[in-house]
Amino acid sequence: MSMPTQQYVKTETVGRIGRIRLDRTARYNALNRTMVREIVEAMETFDRDDRVTVIVLTGNGKSFSAGADIEEMLEATPISMELLDPFADWDRISRIKKPIIAGVHGFVLGGGFELALACDLIYADPATQFGFPEVGLGVMPGAGGTQRLTKCIGRTRALEWLFTGDRMQADEAERLGIINRVTTDVEATVLAMAERLSNQPSMALRLIKDAANKAVDLSLQDGMEHERRNFYLLFATADQTEGMQAFLEKRPPIFNQQEQE
Repeated sequence: MSMPTQQYVKTETVGRIGRIRLDRTARYNALNRTMVREIVEAMETFDRDDRVTVIVLTGNGKSFSAGADIEEMLEATPISMELLDPFADWDRISRIKKPIIAGVHGFVLGGGFELALACDLIYADPATQFGFPEVGLGVMPGAGGTQRLTKCIGRTRALEWLFTGDRMQADEAERLGIINRVTTDVEATVLAMAERLSNQPSMALRLIKDAANKAVDLSLQDGMEHERRNFYLLFATADQTEGMQAFLEKRPPIFNQQEQE
């Protein structure tokens, strides 16, 4: 499956892993509109590719992403922002069905933090700094930062970081449950997890992600009903048959065979 033209990201497929690397290193991977579109298009391409089970997002250079490109927004007006609708591409990330693993380092600020929070798993270098500095620019997060951070750590804790614009160290982000783990070798940790997930049944991963995302917004009862529908759906897959047959035969299952034929 061909990848759209890319200026600010690099992509590759390694086994069943689709890799995306932010590559605007001279600007600490600051996110302009073109770069965001390239990230989303790469994710969507991997999402449609049956050979890919999991997506990995990392950043080249000294930082994952230092935030949005401020120069691009300097002359913006409410009308120009409304007409451009710059967050429409961001909304497409939430529709990616496959697991997305982020490996971050250096600065993860503003839009970079929002991009990481839009992923499903986050692993960080010990020296990583997270934060939403937008208040110091007279604005606020606009690509989901106030919403995702609040749902992750609660209103009062989120407001302290959003009101002050202070930076959060990686160990604090881990303690608050914002990231999965601090690791001295982000690349190896991310790829090991991606490799592990790449061998899991792909449809089960998709429906688990779907159910977990619904749990954030639905009531417990509605969420359980959605979970149950997804559970039933998996009984239509060859991986369900393989997984249960392998269990009974006391052997490791071999998943995703139907996608490799």
